Amino acid sequence: MPEAEPPTQAVPAVSAYEGAEPETVAPTEVFPLHPPEPGSASPSLDEVFDHAPTAGTTRGAGSGHGRPIIELVDVRKVYSAGSLSVEALRGVSLSIEEGEFVAVIGPSGSGKSTLMHILGCLDVPTSGSFHLSGQDVSHMSETELAHIRNQRIGFVFQGFHLLPSMAAWRNVELPLSYAAVSRAERRERAIAALRRVGLGERIEHRPGELSGGQQQRVAVARALVTDPDVVLADEPTGNLDTASTEEILGLFSDLHRAGRTVVLITHEPEVAAVASRVIRVRDGQVTEAPPRELSLV
Repeated sequence: MPEAEPPTQAVPAVSAYEGAEPETVAPTEVFPLHPPEPGSASPSLDEVFDHAPTAGTTRGAGSGHGRPIIELVDVRKVYSAGSLSVEALRGVSLSIEEGEFVAVIGPSGSGKSTLMHILGCLDVPTSGSFHLSGQDVSHMSETELAHIRNQRIGFVFQGFHLLPSMAAWRNVELPLSYAAVSRAERRERAIAALRRVGLGERIEHRPGELSGGQQQRVAVARALVTDPDVVLADEPTGNLDTASTEEILGLFSDLHRAGRTVVLITHEPEVAAVASRVIRVRDGQVTEAPPRELSLV
């Protein structure tokens, strides 16, 4: 009997709310997603995992490779509920280069989650511009944003968001299921991604048979399987013990050294300190935070 395909479900738009921060991202806001346009090519396995750094200007050890992946210019985000308006982001300008490992840190209510929603193309700015790999995504429709999320951003969530009835490789292949990739290629790429994160011997295990750290590794593999422009990790160690936290942060460091662009959202200074660059969010504005100042964030 052929394997059943995952159910499809529309991606809801992010709506206004009463407050300055959006709610935690649900998995249905990211996948399933709309399939790509007919004829669009999928990256090969070599393109996915031989992601070597490109030549270019660097800004010191561990920094990017010169080509901007993320560019925000004077981004503002205003949420309105009746007569009440809250400015969650106040003129944010930010550039992240290809291959950088950047942590975004800030307390609750700082605008950190709003910034994450915009970086993840889950919401759009009220004003200002946001370019992802040179493409202006500031005013895209929800369908266009869904395509960007599926193909160009790899999400890692605090709560893993794995389907408990599916084996690890089936969870990893999910983004490819909604990108019109053949079943054989989906399995091949999912297994390769699991091997990349050290779970080659756990491909048939279901989430309940894995530790918290292993489940998060499955989530990282799922983020990598589409060969995204950027890996966006939202509080990825929030549900992990100390040992598993160190493992996952080490994995992100390995991805960074392999040339991946990683953006890590956190409220923990010790987690942010692993990144090569730290952006502090406070009162809807951003500043660079030197490592020695992380304890003050």
